[in-house]
Amino acid sequence: MQDALFGGVSVVNTLIGIVQEVRAKRALDRLAVISAPTARVVRSGHTIDIPVASLVLDDVLEFRPGDQVVADGIVVTSEDLEIDEALISGESEPLLKMPGDRALSGSFVTAGHGHYRATAVGSKAYAQKLSSAAKVFKPAHSELSAGINRILRYVLWTIAVAAPVLLWSQFRAQPLFHAAALRSTVAGVVAMVPQGLVLLTSLALAVAVTRLGRRRALIQELPAVETLARVTTLCLDKTGTLTTGKLNIADIEIFDADAEIAKALGALAAADPAPNATLRAIASKYPAPTDWKATDKVAFSSARKWSEVCFGDHGNWVLGAPDVLLVGDIHADLLKRAAAHAKDGRRVLLVAHARAFSSDKPPADLIPAAFVILAEEVRSNAAETLAYFVREGVAIKIISGDHPETVAAVARQVGVPGADDPVDALHLPSDGAALATLMEARSIFGRATPDGKRAMIAALQSKGQVVAMTGDGVNDVLALKQADIGIAMGAGSGAARAIAQLTLLDGNFACLPDVLAEGRRVIANIERLAILFVTKTVFAAVLVGTVAAAGLVYPFLPRQLSLVGALTIGIPAFFLSLAPNAQRARTGFLRRVLHFAIPAGIAAAIATLAAYSIALYPANGSLDEASTVASLVLFSCGLANLAYLCRPFTPFRALLLVTLAAAFAVVLIVPISRSFFALVVLPSNLWFTAAISGAWAVMAVFLLLRSVTRKRASISR
Repeated sequence: MQDALFGGVSVVNTLIGIVQEVRAKRALDRLAVISAPTARVVRSGHTIDIPVASLVLDDVLEFRPGDQVVADGIVVTSEDLEIDEALISGESEPLLKMPGDRALSGSFVTAGHGHYRATAVGSKAYAQKLSSAAKVFKPAHSELSAGINRILRYVLWTIAVAAPVLLWSQFRAQPLFHAAALRSTVAGVVAMVPQGLVLLTSLALAVAVTRLGRRRALIQELPAVETLARVTTLCLDKTGTLTTGKLNIADIEIFDADAEIAKALGALAAADPAPNATLRAIASKYPAPTDWKATDKVAFSSARKWSEVCFGDHGNWVLGAPDVLLVGDIHADLLKRAAAHAKDGRRVLLVAHARAFSSDKPPADLIPAAFVILAEEVRSNAAETLAYFVREGVAIKIISGDHPETVAAVARQVGVPGADDPVDALHLPSDGAALATLMEARSIFGRATPDGKRAMIAALQSKGQVVAMTGDGVNDVLALKQADIGIAMGAGSGAARAIAQLTLLDGNFACLPDVLAEGRRVIANIERLAILFVTKTVFAAVLVGTVAAAGLVYPFLPRQLSLVGALTIGIPAFFLSLAPNAQRARTGFLRRVLHFAIPAGIAAAIATLAAYSIALYPANGSLDEASTVASLVLFSCGLANLAYLCRPFTPFRALLLVTLAAAFAVVLIVPISRSFFALVVLPSNLWFTAAISGAWAVMAVFLLLRSVTRKRASISR
């Protein structure tokens, strides 16, 4: 019964893990309700928001810029409706949709307004079919999961070979004691199993998800926690991330005194049924004139950076970026004035007449009428947040669709390195290698298009960077998808939230340092756990092979290994999995684990077997005495390995080590516990053997691990 102790420990550990995972699941469910996707549906003549899961066939849904298409359907109405299908079909340009055209789930609206009738919902929708077939969507790569799975495969192969060999050797070594031979075989095989490694890894991830949930950060995929720890470059969209996203009209510069600027602005804002932040700011100051009726229009999109509306007798009016609309030397003075405002961190829009309506390119022969000067509110905590990332060695890149000087001005306010040397992303090099070099050298990029943002992220990744991208708008969707981890703001577009692995529900950019720290804590602690468990596996494999080859009785009973494993691995691993750890994550998880575990495991096996053999033969001790000596030496090795992994020491870690040593001493001293674990009181000569062997093993572990650490450090340099 005592030798089945390992089974009880496994059950308790499993129950703890289940409780933690259930708590994490409940926390995620509560957050998911808040951020759950909704759809705007027209029912009984009213437009209402309903959960996507409540959609039914023939529902009429509304399109707005930034919306993700949540069901397949047929377009019913279209006002310059443009849909980007890049995420599902690879089509690089947004497609103009007319009544009767098909809309596919998984795409998103970039411009215009309209309605469509649902023809396929839920599992029948196009995006769901693709997901099920794994043609487009795939789970995020996890180096931790891949490494642990390889470890488990190695262990399985080792057990498959070692178990029958050990069983045969124990029956030969103990021919009259079949039950003892079976117990020895069980002890050897169980010792090779890294019990608790997968459980504690899941526990660490579950606790991380729960902690992030308390900070209102919703993790969509568990591997995202690991990716956070590996981030080397953080790319930020300016609007909605560094700034609050709120715009106010700071000034109007009028060039054409005869133009009806106020009416034109009010009419332009009113002509868009789904206005963006810019149009809402304009509409708040300029009411729509009742006698201006739109007869034709081109909706604003992030790729075009301009919009146009025809108001019949009142003419054609254009609103957009001056550097896109004003072409030629004739407008050089106006462009200089726009650039001067941009350097002050303000956004500039041009209001202009157009002699003829143009639907596919900026109208020619524009007559500039006014500049609309918009001011953005910079987040009060942005500078402090970015300073944290700089201190942690994470490169900062600001990528925005605004004028480069506007982006640079905001970047200077929040202390981004390189803010005085912005790049115009409209003139990025087409060569991938040149773009990658530019991305590494510079930090501020303005006038970036959605495709340009994606190319910039890919260029950084080609240099081996692990890239996180934050954004809130439809223009960020492609970049969020391309990044190793996409981070969306809770108040952003539905398409951005749907594609991101992490959503900041409150849009609180200042919680990103906590998010990064949590990721680093998880991956560093899991690496420590893996070293502890794999060291035991290596030790057990070497011991089994040596015992089988030498024809010795296996040194331990299962209960003895359970005791040593609990005190040097199981109990400390539970605390270490949840401990603070700010160590920056690196690739090479499995290599580092094996570099530590193999020498430590071999040293422990040699020391334990040597002490056991000396106690059994030259010292003429009994099997119980030899097993006790072996247990003492193995405990010393395990404690030494644990002490090495606990560096740098903190009061808590030091107390943990002392408590574990004291617990083992109590087991040896108290007769009941000593008898339970089949340990005995040793004579002085065997105490000397245990002390010498244990000291040698501790020294060997530390020297070997220091040598491995120094070698790896010199290679990395």
